[in-house]
Amino acid sequence: MKRNRIQITEGIKKGARAGFLLIVVAILTLEVTGIIQFVYSAKGIKEEAQKRAETQLESTRFQIMDVVNQTEAAVRNNVWLTQFCLDMPDSLFRVSQRLVQDNPVVIGSTVAMVPGYNKRHPLLSPYVCRVEDGMELKSLATEEYDYPSQEWFVKPMELEKGYWSEPYVDEGGGEVLMTTYSYPVRDRNGRIAAILTADISLDWLTELVGNVKVYPNAFSMVVSRAGQIMVCPTETLVMRSTVQEAVRGMDDSVSLANLNKAMLSGETGNLTIREKGVSAKVFFAPVQRTGWSLSVVIPEKEIYSGIRNVGRVVKLLQILGILLMILIIRYVIMNYISFDKMNKQKERMQGELKVASDIQMAMVPKIFPPFPKRDDLDLSASIVPAKEVGGDLYDFFIRDEKLHFCIGDVSGKGVPASLLMAVTRTQYRTLAAQHDSPAQIVSTINDSMDEINENNMFVTFFCGVLDLKTGHMKYCNAGHNAPYILTDAIRELPVEPNLPLGVLSGFEFAEQSVDLNYDDALLLYTDGLNEAENIHHEQFGESGIRSVLHTRRTAQEQIDALKAAVAAFVGEAEPSDDLTMLFLHYLRK
Repeated sequence: MKRNRIQITEGIKKGARAGFLLIVVAILTLEVTGIIQFVYSAKGIKEEAQKRAETQLESTRFQIMDVVNQTEAAVRNNVWLTQFCLDMPDSLFRVSQRLVQDNPVVIGSTVAMVPGYNKRHPLLSPYVCRVEDGMELKSLATEEYDYPSQEWFVKPMELEKGYWSEPYVDEGGGEVLMTTYSYPVRDRNGRIAAILTADISLDWLTELVGNVKVYPNAFSMVVSRAGQIMVCPTETLVMRSTVQEAVRGMDDSVSLANLNKAMLSGETGNLTIREKGVSAKVFFAPVQRTGWSLSVVIPEKEIYSGIRNVGRVVKLLQILGILLMILIIRYVIMNYISFDKMNKQKERMQGELKVASDIQMAMVPKIFPPFPKRDDLDLSASIVPAKEVGGDLYDFFIRDEKLHFCIGDVSGKGVPASLLMAVTRTQYRTLAAQHDSPAQIVSTINDSMDEINENNMFVTFFCGVLDLKTGHMKYCNAGHNAPYILTDAIRELPVEPNLPLGVLSGFEFAEQSVDLNYDDALLLYTDGLNEAENIHHEQFGESGIRSVLHTRRTAQEQIDALKAAVAAFVGEAEPSDDLTMLFLHYLRK
């Protein structure tokens, strides 16, 4: 007895030493894991910040370009009218009036004649601008304003094409901070006769850029082609300083100079700058055709603020891991293993899967014949999951004398596939209750999957709408097996393959149609039928399907015959995929 106690004691000591060593190894492993997680977390957070900044930049740039495109289009659309009025200088103000009136983004416009082009009016530049109670007509042909020397007039004359001016306060014109788009207008002889302009206020730009909030303390700027600060949180710098002047005397002068050079060169990218010990990431991109550059400045401490929370979570996980190891060692030392609990847990899981399977089967029609009072239709269907729950589906119902039906196959197996199957069937039933277009139903389901399909799964799908009065059937295929159509011969129904649901949001699905005659039939199936394998890895295939379909039977008999043929072919081999079939027999004379 004593010897046994000694052996037990030695065993416990050895187990304790092994347990202690295991804990040390676990602690070291968790520490190394924490460091690796920290490094990858920092990398991921940095990439996320870059993505957020670039996305916001691109979105803001698109909004700016929308205003730019509207303005340029407004000017181009009035060039022909300006050319028509060149010989009627007294009517030129109507061109500017029409341009301002028809385009809300434009606050002012002028048709500035080339000096000396019109002998009666050597200098002529009628200007129309918006005021609170309507529009006001002015003349820019004054000695004080001297429009032929203005940038908006000189540059398009030199370049002989459209030009966006540097931002300016138009004293004597619009009297606000604005920029001007100018376009040279030629006469019948191809000679530049006038400059047609459109002024846009920069108030909208200040508001738009001011609302860009990638992070709470991030801010945005817009600079012109000459480096003039157009939009900035520090209002004292707006239109009073260039970037080069603003950064003069700052700590990181080299990086700031490189940033200024890159922005003025119209480049896209990001740079890190430091000022008074604080690092910031600057993301920048050009606004095409204007010469402007848009930038977002994000303090790096804000980018990485979340990593501290990640570190705390990692530490907590490490502590939990160590506690778990202690519990496991105690479990091993005490030799406390409960097979009974494991068995009960297994039985409970099997019971839960059985309930899930029953719920899934309850979602599809399973009473056949489904329409016993109708003599124009014979329909039956079957679904046999390869596991406790599967990803195949079918559905059908009649609305307004039209038979709506579908079949689908979710990629993958088990619970994830069954959940996506349930969502797809629910969406189909909801949409088919409102729409008669298979393509519209399929497109809507496909687009909605983009928001819920985090696991990148997809569904092959086929749905149709059969007019029971006429036999005309519309259908749409989404990457599914082509159904068999039984007329005087057995052949595959012509289908556009299209993409499966969930692959590409916004994909346009092609809709097709066919006319069914009396005694025509359709077999819809998933690849669990044609790809059923026996122990020699031979597939049931098209020949197996056709051999069964050659005999005319009722819908239920065809389904039963196909299941029996597959079972006989597969033999002892485990089913590799869900087996789903729907047989439709049209009997209206």
